[in-house]
Amino acid sequence: MADKPVPRPAAPPARPPGRTAKQPAPGSAEPAGTMAGFAKGFGLTFSTMFKKVYTQQYPFDVYPTAPRYHGRHVLNRHPDGLEKCVGCELCAWACPADAIYVEGADNTEAERYSPGERYGKVYQINYLRCIFCGLCIEACPTRSLTMSNEYELALDNRQELIYTKEQLMAPLLPGMEAPPHPMRLGDDEKDYYVAKTQEPLMKGAPQSAANEAGKPIVGRAIEVGRHHG
Repeated sequence: MADKPVPRPAAPPARPPGRTAKQPAPGSAEPAGTMAGFAKGFGLTFSTMFKKVYTQQYPFDVYPTAPRYHGRHVLNRHPDGLEKCVGCELCAWACPADAIYVEGADNTEAERYSPGERYGKVYQINYLRCIFCGLCIEACPTRSLTMSNEYELALDNRQELIYTKEQLMAPLLPGMEAPPHPMRLGDDEKDYYVAKTQEPLMKGAPQSAANEAGKPIVGRAIEVGRHHG
């Protein structure tokens, strides 16, 4: 019995003809590889060599950042001094770099740190991991966590780049009382989110200008609520 003939594979498609030196490159008016093309490319290079170079003399001169710059975080307070953080840990869940660690605890009538049932007992941000994306401040339901304009966070000690709650808390402004203390703006935590009850106690600089680390914040930090009007 004769063997069946094996079919030959189909010939590969013919390659398109290569672009020669005289054919124009895509999106270019000059032929590729010609003296006109080289002259145009090197002309742009030589033209920048004689322009004045603008160099910022940092750190001798400090320049303002953009108003919505994502810098070091700040844990804000209510006008009576109670903490806005309720220890919900939503910021830690939203962080894509796993840079935030939160431990919540219960408030009591004898020891109250926030208007809600809970408060952030332990709060840490690892700036070795933080990518300053701002997702944590978007997830915060009480606008406790905001981002300042401070960007000088370079240190030679890795441990010092793990900021604790004491470093992140906004300082006490005029009219504030250091917690723990009872609620001053009303009998219910809902009173803390009504602008009318906060007006008599809002004095001095905004909370977003706080800088516990001791370095000046350039410009004005924008709180999350003002981001969205």
